[in-house]
Amino acid sequence: MRSDWEVVIGLETHAQLNTASKIFSGASTAFGAEPNVQACAVDIALPGVLPVLNRGAVERAIRFGLAIGADVAPRSVFARKNYFYPDLPKGYQISQFELPVVVGGEITIQVGEGDKAYQKVVHLTRAHLEEDAGKSLHEDFHGQSGIDLNRAGTPLLEIVTEPDMCSSAEAVAYAKALHALVQWIDICDGNMQEGSFRCDANVSVRKPGQPLGTRREIKNLNSFRFLQQAIEYEINWQIETIEDGGKIQQATVLFDPDSGETRVMRTKEDAHDYRYFPDPDLLPLEISDAWKAEVAASMPELPVQLAARFEGEYGLSAYDASTLTASRDTATYYVEVVKAAGAAQAKIAANWVMGELAARLNKDEKGVADSPVSAAQLAGLIARIADNTISNNIAKKVFEALWNGDGATADEVIDKQGLKQVTDVSAIEPIIDEVLANNAQNVAEYKAGKEKAFNALVGQVMKASKGKASPAQVNELLKKKLG
Repeated sequence: MRSDWEVVIGLETHAQLNTASKIFSGASTAFGAEPNVQACAVDIALPGVLPVLNRGAVERAIRFGLAIGADVAPRSVFARKNYFYPDLPKGYQISQFELPVVVGGEITIQVGEGDKAYQKVVHLTRAHLEEDAGKSLHEDFHGQSGIDLNRAGTPLLEIVTEPDMCSSAEAVAYAKALHALVQWIDICDGNMQEGSFRCDANVSVRKPGQPLGTRREIKNLNSFRFLQQAIEYEINWQIETIEDGGKIQQATVLFDPDSGETRVMRTKEDAHDYRYFPDPDLLPLEISDAWKAEVAASMPELPVQLAARFEGEYGLSAYDASTLTASRDTATYYVEVVKAAGAAQAKIAANWVMGELAARLNKDEKGVADSPVSAAQLAGLIARIADNTISNNIAKKVFEALWNGDGATADEVIDKQGLKQVTDVSAIEPIIDEVLANNAQNVAEYKAGKEKAFNALVGQVMKASKGKASPAQVNELLKKKLG
Protein backbone atom coordinates (compact mmCIF):
# COMPACT_ATOMS: atom_id res chain seq x y z
CA MET A 1 0.00 0.00 0.00
CA ARG A 2 1.23 3.51 -0.81
CA SER A 3 2.39 5.74 2.05
CA ASP A 4 -0.01 8.55 1.08
CA TRP A 5 -2.97 6.53 2.39
CA GLU A 6 -3.83 5.32 5.88
CA VAL A 7 -5.83 2.16 6.55
CA VAL A 8 -8.20 1.83 9.50
CA ILE A 9 -9.43 -1.63 10.52
CA GLY A 10 -11.67 -2.89 13.30
CA LEU A 11 -12.73 -6.50 13.78
CA GLU A 12 -15.91 -8.07 15.10
CA THR A 13 -15.45 -11.72 16.00
CA HIS A 14 -18.10 -14.31 16.83
CA ALA A 15 -16.72 -16.98 19.15
CA GLN A 16 -19.09 -19.91 19.68
CA LEU A 17 -19.09 -20.75 23.38
CA ASN A 18 -18.40 -24.41 24.06
CA THR A 19 -21.44 -25.16 26.19
CA ALA A 20 -23.24 -28.47 25.73
CA SER A 21 -26.62 -26.75 25.32
CA LYS A 22 -27.86 -23.55 23.72
CA ILE A 23 -27.91 -20.14 25.34
CA PHE A 24 -31.67 -20.01 26.04
CA SER A 25 -32.75 -23.66 25.72
CA GLY A 26 -31.66 -27.19 26.55
CA ALA A 27 -31.14 -28.21 22.91
CA SER A 28 -27.75 -29.67 21.98
CA THR A 29 -25.01 -27.61 20.33
CA ALA A 30 -23.16 -30.67 18.93
CA PHE A 31 -21.85 -30.17 15.40
CA GLY A 32 -22.74 -32.42 12.47
CA ALA A 33 -26.29 -33.53 13.28
CA GLU A 34 -28.90 -34.01 10.56
CA PRO A 35 -30.64 -30.72 9.64
CA ASN A 36 -33.30 -29.43 12.03
CA VAL A 37 -33.02 -32.16 14.67
CA GLN A 38 -31.46 -29.86 17.30
CA ALA A 39 -33.96 -27.00 17.16
CA CYS A 40 -36.44 -27.10 20.03
CA ALA A 41 -39.62 -25.10 20.64
CA VAL A 42 -37.67 -22.23 22.25
CA ASP A 43 -35.20 -22.01 19.36
CA ILE A 44 -37.93 -21.73 16.74
CA ALA A 45 -40.09 -19.42 18.88
CA LEU A 46 -43.28 -21.43 19.13
CA PRO A 47 -46.07 -19.56 20.95
CA GLY A 48 -45.95 -19.66 24.74
CA VAL A 49 -42.26 -20.58 25.17
CA LEU A 50 -39.85 -18.58 27.33
CA PRO A 51 -36.04 -18.38 27.16
CA VAL A 52 -33.92 -19.43 30.16
CA LEU A 53 -30.33 -18.09 30.25
CA ASN A 54 -27.52 -20.67 30.24
CA ARG A 55 -25.29 -20.05 33.30
CA GLY A 56 -22.32 -21.69 31.56
CA ALA A 57 -22.46 -19.15 28.73
CA VAL A 58 -22.33 -16.30 31.24
CA GLU A 59 -19.37 -17.83 33.07
CA ARG A 60 -17.47 -18.09 29.79
CA ALA A 61 -18.14 -14.41 29.10
CA ILE A 62 -16.81 -13.59 32.58
CA ARG A 63 -13.67 -15.65 31.90
CA PHE A 64 -13.05 -13.69 28.73
CA GLY A 65 -13.57 -10.34 30.43
CA LEU A 66 -11.11 -11.24 33.18
CA ALA A 67 -8.56 -12.54 30.65
CA ILE A 68 -8.40 -9.24 28.73
CA GLY A 69 -8.48 -6.96 31.79
CA ALA A 70 -11.94 -5.64 30.95
CA ASP A 71 -14.79 -4.48 33.15
CA VAL A 72 -17.29 -7.29 33.71
CA ALA A 73 -20.55 -5.41 34.07
CA PRO A 74 -22.41 -6.00 37.34
CA ARG A 75 -25.62 -5.47 35.36
CA SER A 76 -26.20 -6.08 31.66
CA VAL A 77 -29.36 -6.31 29.57
CA PHE A 78 -30.51 -8.56 26.75
CA ALA A 79 -32.17 -6.85 23.81
CA ARG A 80 -34.11 -7.91 20.76
CA LYS A 81 -32.42 -7.12 17.45
CA ASN A 82 -35.25 -7.06 14.92
CA TYR A 83 -34.75 -8.12 11.32
CA PHE A 84 -36.29 -10.61 8.91
CA TYR A 85 -34.34 -13.41 7.30
CA PRO A 86 -35.39 -16.98 6.41
CA ASP A 87 -32.98 -18.59 8.90
CA LEU A 88 -34.11 -16.36 11.81
CA PRO A 89 -37.32 -18.06 12.97
CA LYS A 90 -38.24 -15.53 15.67
CA GLY A 91 -38.00 -12.49 13.44
CA TYR A 92 -35.51 -11.13 15.97
CA GLN A 93 -32.20 -12.14 17.54
CA ILE A 94 -31.62 -11.98 21.29
CA SER A 95 -28.41 -9.99 21.77
CA GLN A 96 -27.07 -7.18 23.97
CA PHE A 97 -26.93 -3.57 22.85
CA GLU A 98 -26.62 -0.64 25.25
CA LEU A 99 -25.45 -2.63 28.29
CA PRO A 100 -23.09 -5.49 27.27
CA VAL A 101 -21.61 -7.99 29.71
CA VAL A 102 -17.96 -7.05 28.98
CA VAL A 103 -16.69 -3.50 28.44
CA GLY A 104 -13.16 -2.46 27.40
CA GLY A 105 -10.05 -4.59 27.73
CA GLU A 106 -7.07 -5.08 25.47
CA ILE A 107 -5.00 -7.73 23.69
CA THR A 108 -1.28 -7.36 22.94
CA ILE A 109 -0.30 -8.73 19.54
CA GLN A 110 3.03 -9.68 17.99
CA VAL A 111 3.28 -8.56 14.36
CA GLY A 112 5.93 -9.80 11.93
CA GLU A 113 9.09 -11.78 12.57
CA GLY A 114 12.77 -11.20 13.24
CA ASP A 115 14.14 -7.66 13.14
CA LYS A 116 10.86 -6.32 11.73
CA ALA A 117 8.72 -7.76 14.54
CA TYR A 118 6.87 -5.36 16.82
CA GLN A 119 4.21 -5.46 19.50
CA LYS A 120 0.98 -3.52 19.48
CA VAL A 121 -1.94 -3.19 21.88
CA VAL A 122 -5.39 -3.60 20.36
CA HIS A 123 -8.14 -2.10 22.51
CA LEU A 124 -11.53 -3.77 22.73
CA THR A 125 -14.78 -1.85 22.79
CA ARG A 126 -16.98 -4.59 24.19
CA ALA A 127 -17.97 -8.24 24.17
CA HIS A 128 -21.59 -9.25 24.39
CA LEU A 129 -23.61 -12.44 24.58
CA GLU A 130 -26.07 -13.34 21.86
CA GLU A 131 -27.68 -16.27 20.08
CA ASP A 132 -26.72 -17.47 16.63
CA ALA A 133 -29.17 -17.68 13.74
CA GLY A 134 -29.81 -20.77 11.64
CA LYS A 135 -28.08 -21.51 8.37
CA SER A 136 -29.25 -21.05 4.78
CA LEU A 137 -28.10 -23.80 2.41
CA HIS A 138 -27.91 -22.97 -1.28
CA GLU A 139 -25.65 -25.61 -2.83
CA ASP A 140 -27.95 -28.65 -2.74
CA PHE A 141 -31.14 -27.00 -3.92
CA HIS A 142 -31.80 -25.98 -7.51
CA GLY A 143 -33.43 -22.56 -7.56
CA GLN A 144 -34.26 -22.81 -3.87
CA SER A 145 -32.60 -22.46 -0.47
CA GLY A 146 -32.76 -24.95 2.38
CA ILE A 147 -32.94 -23.84 6.02
CA ASP A 148 -31.15 -25.69 8.83
CA LEU A 149 -32.11 -24.37 12.27
CA ASN A 150 -29.69 -26.52 14.28
CA ARG A 151 -27.47 -23.49 14.94
CA ALA A 152 -30.38 -21.27 15.98
CA GLY A 153 -29.86 -20.37 19.64
CA THR A 154 -26.20 -21.45 19.78
CA PRO A 155 -24.38 -19.22 22.31
CA LEU A 156 -22.00 -16.64 20.85
CA LEU A 157 -19.70 -14.06 22.35
CA GLU A 158 -19.34 -11.18 19.90
CA ILE A 159 -16.01 -9.44 20.50
CA VAL A 160 -15.61 -5.95 19.05
CA THR A 161 -12.35 -3.99 18.76
CA GLU A 162 -11.65 -0.32 18.44
CA PRO A 163 -10.44 0.66 14.93
CA ASP A 164 -6.83 0.21 16.08
CA MET A 165 -5.35 -1.87 13.25
CA CYS A 166 -3.61 -0.36 10.24
CA SER A 167 -2.83 -3.34 7.98
CA SER A 168 -3.95 -6.83 7.08
CA ALA A 169 -0.91 -8.17 8.96
CA GLU A 170 -2.05 -6.50 12.18
CA ALA A 171 -5.62 -7.75 11.69
CA VAL A 172 -4.43 -11.32 11.18
CA ALA A 173 -2.07 -11.09 14.17
CA TYR A 174 -4.96 -9.90 16.34
CA ALA A 175 -7.31 -12.62 15.04
CA LYS A 176 -4.69 -15.29 15.75
CA ALA A 177 -4.03 -13.93 19.25
CA LEU A 178 -7.76 -13.86 20.02
CA HIS A 179 -8.22 -17.33 18.53
CA ALA A 180 -5.45 -18.67 20.78
CA LEU A 181 -6.83 -16.88 23.85
CA VAL A 182 -10.40 -18.19 23.64
CA GLN A 183 -9.02 -21.72 23.36
CA TRP A 184 -6.47 -21.10 26.14
CA ILE A 185 -9.18 -20.10 28.63
CA ASP A 186 -11.42 -22.92 27.33
CA ILE A 187 -14.47 -20.95 26.24
CA CYS A 188 -14.41 -21.85 22.52
CA ASP A 189 -12.96 -24.75 20.54
CA GLY A 190 -11.77 -22.35 17.82
CA ASN A 191 -12.79 -24.66 14.97
CA MET A 192 -13.02 -22.25 12.05
CA GLN A 193 -14.14 -24.90 9.55
CA GLU A 194 -17.20 -25.65 11.70
CA GLY A 195 -17.99 -21.96 12.18
CA SER A 196 -16.94 -21.73 15.83
CA PHE A 197 -14.75 -18.67 15.18
CA ARG A 198 -15.76 -16.16 12.49
CA CYS A 199 -14.48 -12.66 11.80
CA ASP A 200 -16.09 -9.58 10.25
CA ALA A 201 -13.61 -6.90 9.16
CA ASN A 202 -14.55 -3.21 9.01
CA VAL A 203 -12.19 -1.49 6.58
CA SER A 204 -11.80 2.15 5.56
CA VAL A 205 -9.05 4.31 4.08
CA ARG A 206 -8.17 7.98 4.43
CA LYS A 207 -5.45 10.49 3.70
CA PRO A 208 -3.15 11.18 6.69
CA GLY A 209 -4.71 13.69 9.06
CA GLN A 210 -8.18 13.38 7.53
CA PRO A 211 -11.35 12.17 9.35
CA LEU A 212 -12.23 8.49 9.24
CA GLY A 213 -13.37 7.30 5.82
CA THR A 214 -16.58 5.41 5.06
CA ARG A 215 -16.19 1.79 6.12
CA ARG A 216 -17.28 -1.40 4.44
CA GLU A 217 -17.81 -4.56 6.49
CA ILE A 218 -16.51 -7.88 5.13
CA LYS A 219 -18.67 -10.63 6.65
CA ASN A 220 -18.06 -14.19 7.82
CA LEU A 221 -14.35 -14.76 7.21
CA ASN A 222 -13.52 -18.22 8.53
CA SER A 223 -9.79 -18.50 7.85
CA PHE A 224 -6.80 -16.28 8.56
CA ARG A 225 -5.73 -16.50 4.92
CA PHE A 226 -9.12 -15.32 3.68
CA LEU A 227 -9.07 -12.52 6.28
CA GLN A 228 -5.75 -11.25 4.94
CA GLN A 229 -6.73 -11.59 1.27
CA ALA A 230 -10.12 -9.93 1.77
CA ILE A 231 -8.68 -6.95 3.64
CA GLU A 232 -5.90 -6.41 1.11
CA TYR A 233 -8.33 -6.54 -1.81
CA GLU A 234 -10.74 -4.17 -0.05
CA ILE A 235 -7.97 -1.66 0.74
CA ASN A 236 -6.81 -1.55 -2.88
CA TRP A 237 -10.39 -1.37 -4.19
CA GLN A 238 -11.30 1.55 -1.93
CA ILE A 239 -8.15 3.51 -2.81
CA GLU A 240 -8.64 2.95 -6.55
CA THR A 241 -12.32 3.91 -6.32
CA ILE A 242 -11.54 7.21 -4.56
CA GLU A 243 -8.64 8.05 -6.87
CA ASP A 244 -10.90 7.44 -9.87
CA GLY A 245 -13.34 10.03 -8.52
CA GLY A 246 -15.82 7.64 -6.92
CA LYS A 247 -17.24 7.60 -3.40
CA ILE A 248 -17.29 4.74 -0.92
CA GLN A 249 -20.78 3.76 0.23
CA GLN A 250 -21.25 2.04 3.56
CA ALA A 251 -22.05 -1.58 2.79
CA THR A 252 -21.80 -5.17 3.92
CA VAL A 253 -19.71 -7.22 1.50
CA LEU A 254 -18.78 -10.88 1.08
CA PHE A 255 -15.37 -12.21 0.07
CA ASP A 256 -15.19 -14.72 -2.78
CA PRO A 257 -12.06 -16.88 -2.26
CA ASP A 258 -12.18 -18.15 -5.85
CA SER A 259 -12.02 -14.71 -7.47
CA GLY A 260 -10.17 -13.05 -4.58
CA GLU A 261 -12.68 -10.18 -4.69
CA THR A 262 -15.37 -8.72 -2.45
CA ARG A 263 -18.94 -8.12 -3.63
CA VAL A 264 -21.77 -6.14 -2.09
CA MET A 265 -24.26 -8.19 -0.10
CA ARG A 266 -26.43 -5.28 1.09
CA THR A 267 -26.14 -1.62 1.94
CA LYS A 268 -25.18 -1.44 5.58
CA GLU A 269 -27.80 -0.83 8.21
CA ASP A 270 -27.17 1.24 11.32
CA ALA A 271 -28.26 0.32 14.84
CA HIS A 272 -31.56 2.21 14.59
CA ASP A 273 -32.58 0.02 11.64
CA TYR A 274 -32.72 -2.97 13.98
CA ARG A 275 -35.13 -1.28 16.43
CA TYR A 276 -33.38 -2.63 19.54
CA PHE A 277 -35.39 -2.80 22.74
CA PRO A 278 -34.93 -4.75 26.01
CA ASP A 279 -36.20 -8.31 25.78
CA PRO A 280 -39.32 -8.47 27.98
CA ASP A 281 -38.87 -12.22 28.58
CA LEU A 282 -35.41 -11.92 30.18
CA LEU A 283 -34.47 -10.22 33.43
CA PRO A 284 -31.32 -8.07 33.50
CA LEU A 285 -28.18 -10.18 34.01
CA GLU A 286 -26.58 -9.44 37.39
CA ILE A 287 -23.03 -10.62 38.11
CA SER A 288 -21.81 -10.34 41.70
CA ASP A 289 -18.22 -9.84 42.84
CA ALA A 290 -18.40 -13.27 44.46
CA TRP A 291 -19.32 -14.88 41.14
CA LYS A 292 -16.44 -13.11 39.39
CA ALA A 293 -14.05 -14.24 42.13
CA GLU A 294 -15.26 -17.82 41.76
CA VAL A 295 -14.60 -17.73 38.00
CA ALA A 296 -11.22 -16.02 38.50
CA ALA A 297 -10.12 -18.82 40.84
CA SER A 298 -10.62 -21.35 38.04
CA MET A 299 -8.62 -19.40 35.43
CA PRO A 300 -5.35 -20.81 34.05
CA GLU A 301 -2.14 -18.76 33.90
CA LEU A 302 -2.68 -16.47 30.92
CA PRO A 303 -0.40 -16.34 27.83
CA VAL A 304 0.95 -12.86 28.67
CA GLN A 305 1.79 -13.94 32.22
CA LEU A 306 3.42 -17.17 31.06
CA ALA A 307 5.43 -15.37 28.36
CA ALA A 308 6.74 -12.93 30.98
CA ARG A 309 7.74 -15.89 33.16
CA PHE A 310 9.56 -17.54 30.24
CA GLU A 311 11.51 -14.32 29.69
CA GLY A 312 12.32 -13.88 33.38
CA GLU A 313 13.07 -17.47 34.40
CA TYR A 314 14.52 -18.88 31.18
CA GLY A 315 16.03 -15.79 29.56
CA LEU A 316 14.01 -16.19 26.37
CA SER A 317 13.50 -13.28 23.98
CA ALA A 318 10.09 -11.62 23.80
CA TYR A 319 9.60 -13.15 20.35
CA ASP A 320 10.43 -16.70 21.51
CA ALA A 321 8.23 -16.36 24.59
CA SER A 322 5.35 -15.03 22.49
CA THR A 323 5.71 -17.86 19.95
CA LEU A 324 5.79 -20.56 22.62
CA THR A 325 2.65 -19.18 24.28
CA ALA A 326 0.71 -18.83 21.02
CA SER A 327 -1.21 -21.96 21.99
CA ARG A 328 -1.81 -23.66 25.31
CA ASP A 329 -0.76 -27.06 23.94
CA THR A 330 2.58 -25.67 22.72
CA ALA A 331 3.25 -23.91 26.02
CA THR A 332 2.39 -27.04 28.02
CA TYR A 333 4.65 -29.18 25.83
CA TYR A 334 7.55 -26.73 26.19
CA VAL A 335 7.18 -26.55 29.99
CA GLU A 336 7.27 -30.36 30.16
CA VAL A 337 10.43 -30.48 28.02
CA VAL A 338 12.20 -27.93 30.23
CA LYS A 339 11.04 -29.69 33.39
CA ALA A 340 12.58 -32.95 32.15
CA ALA A 341 15.72 -31.49 30.54
CA GLY A 342 16.45 -28.85 33.19
CA ALA A 343 16.16 -25.06 33.15
CA ALA A 344 19.74 -24.77 31.85
CA GLN A 345 18.50 -26.24 28.56
CA ALA A 346 15.52 -23.86 28.25
CA LYS A 347 16.91 -21.98 25.23
CA ILE A 348 17.87 -25.07 23.25
CA ALA A 349 14.48 -26.58 24.15
CA ALA A 350 12.78 -23.45 22.77
CA ASN A 351 14.77 -23.74 19.55
CA TRP A 352 13.75 -27.38 19.09
CA VAL A 353 10.07 -26.81 19.87
CA MET A 354 9.84 -23.77 17.56
CA GLY A 355 12.13 -25.27 14.91
CA GLU A 356 12.36 -28.98 14.20
CA LEU A 357 9.18 -29.97 16.05
CA ALA A 358 7.03 -27.15 14.64
CA ALA A 359 8.26 -27.79 11.09
CA ARG A 360 7.49 -31.49 11.29
CA LEU A 361 4.07 -30.92 12.85
CA ASN A 362 3.27 -28.46 10.08
CA LYS A 363 4.46 -30.86 7.38
CA ASP A 364 2.34 -33.72 8.73
CA GLU A 365 -0.60 -31.41 9.56
CA LYS A 366 -0.62 -32.42 13.22
CA GLY A 367 -1.21 -30.48 16.42
CA VAL A 368 1.28 -30.47 19.30
CA ALA A 369 -1.04 -32.71 21.31
CA ASP A 370 -0.72 -35.34 18.55
CA SER A 371 3.08 -35.21 18.27
CA PRO A 372 4.64 -38.68 17.91
CA VAL A 373 7.66 -37.33 19.83
CA SER A 374 6.69 -36.78 23.45
CA ALA A 375 8.08 -34.00 25.63
CA ALA A 376 10.05 -36.60 27.60
CA GLN A 377 11.59 -38.01 24.40
CA LEU A 378 12.61 -34.55 23.18
CA ALA A 379 14.09 -33.75 26.59
CA GLY A 380 16.16 -36.94 26.38
CA LEU A 381 17.41 -35.91 22.95
CA ILE A 382 18.36 -32.43 24.20
CA ALA A 383 20.27 -33.99 27.11
CA ARG A 384 22.45 -35.91 24.63
CA ILE A 385 23.19 -32.73 22.69
CA ALA A 386 24.08 -30.94 25.92
CA ASP A 387 26.55 -33.62 27.06
CA ASN A 388 28.14 -33.83 23.58
CA THR A 389 27.04 -37.41 23.00
CA ILE A 390 25.67 -36.26 19.62
CA SER A 391 25.95 -33.14 17.47
CA ASN A 392 23.02 -31.01 16.34
CA ASN A 393 23.08 -32.59 12.89
CA ILE A 394 23.04 -36.11 14.31
CA ALA A 395 20.28 -35.01 16.68
CA LYS A 396 18.05 -34.33 13.68
CA LYS A 397 18.51 -37.94 12.57
CA VAL A 398 17.63 -39.14 16.06
CA PHE A 399 14.54 -36.90 16.09
CA GLU A 400 13.45 -38.34 12.74
CA ALA A 401 13.82 -41.88 14.09
CA LEU A 402 11.78 -41.03 17.20
CA TRP A 403 9.12 -39.42 15.01
CA ASN A 404 8.87 -42.58 12.92
CA GLY A 405 8.72 -44.82 15.99
CA ASP A 406 12.14 -46.41 15.39
CA GLY A 407 13.06 -46.20 19.06
CA ALA A 408 11.50 -45.43 22.43
CA THR A 409 14.25 -43.06 23.59
CA ALA A 410 17.07 -41.01 22.11
CA ASP A 411 19.60 -43.30 23.83
CA GLU A 412 18.07 -46.36 22.19
CA VAL A 413 18.24 -44.78 18.73
CA ILE A 414 21.82 -43.58 19.26
CA ASP A 415 22.97 -47.05 20.36
CA LYS A 416 21.02 -48.93 17.70
CA GLN A 417 22.28 -46.75 14.83
CA GLY A 418 25.78 -46.14 16.21
CA LEU A 419 25.38 -42.37 16.19
CA LYS A 420 27.48 -41.50 19.23
CA GLN A 421 29.70 -38.50 18.60
CA VAL A 422 33.44 -39.14 18.22
CA THR A 423 35.44 -36.95 20.61
CA ASP A 424 38.65 -38.98 20.72
CA VAL A 425 41.43 -36.82 19.26
CA SER A 426 43.36 -39.88 18.09
CA ALA A 427 40.35 -40.93 15.99
CA ILE A 428 39.68 -37.47 14.52
CA GLU A 429 43.26 -36.45 13.68
CA PRO A 430 43.83 -39.05 10.91
CA ILE A 431 40.61 -37.91 9.20
CA ILE A 432 41.74 -34.27 9.35
CA ASP A 433 45.19 -35.15 8.00
CA GLU A 434 43.64 -36.96 5.05
CA VAL A 435 41.25 -34.06 4.31
CA LEU A 436 44.09 -31.52 4.41
CA ALA A 437 46.19 -33.66 2.09
CA ASN A 438 43.35 -33.97 -0.43
CA ASN A 439 42.26 -30.31 -0.33
CA ALA A 440 45.43 -28.31 -0.92
CA GLN A 441 43.54 -25.50 -2.68
CA ASN A 442 41.22 -24.90 0.30
CA VAL A 443 44.23 -24.92 2.61
CA ALA A 444 45.98 -22.30 0.47
CA GLU A 445 42.84 -20.13 0.28
CA TYR A 446 42.39 -20.24 4.06
CA LYS A 447 46.00 -19.21 4.62
CA ALA A 448 45.38 -16.36 2.17
CA GLY A 449 42.61 -15.09 4.46
CA LYS A 450 39.48 -16.67 2.99
CA GLU A 451 37.36 -17.82 5.96
CA LYS A 452 34.94 -19.73 3.72
CA ALA A 453 37.74 -22.14 2.86
CA PHE A 454 37.97 -23.13 6.53
CA ASN A 455 34.25 -23.89 6.61
CA ALA A 456 34.68 -26.04 3.52
CA LEU A 457 37.41 -28.03 5.25
CA VAL A 458 35.21 -28.52 8.33
CA GLY A 459 32.46 -29.79 6.05
CA GLN A 460 34.83 -32.28 4.42
CA VAL A 461 35.95 -33.63 7.81
CA MET A 462 32.34 -34.00 8.99
CA LYS A 463 31.46 -35.77 5.76
CA ALA A 464 34.41 -38.14 6.09
CA SER A 465 33.42 -38.95 9.68
CA LYS A 466 29.79 -39.48 8.60
CA GLY A 467 28.77 -36.62 10.85
CA LYS A 468 30.02 -38.31 14.01
CA ALA A 469 33.08 -36.17 14.72
CA SER A 470 32.59 -33.52 17.38
CA PRO A 471 32.29 -30.19 15.51
CA ALA A 472 34.02 -28.38 18.39
CA GLN A 473 36.94 -30.82 18.31
CA VAL A 474 37.17 -30.61 14.52
CA ASN A 475 37.31 -26.81 14.61
CA GLU A 476 39.96 -26.77 17.32
CA LEU A 477 42.21 -29.40 15.70
CA LEU A 478 41.91 -27.88 12.23
CA LYS A 479 42.97 -24.45 13.48
CA LYS A 480 45.97 -25.96 15.25
CA LYS A 481 47.09 -27.84 12.15
CA LEU A 482 46.57 -24.86 9.85
CA GLY A 483 48.56 -22.63 12.16
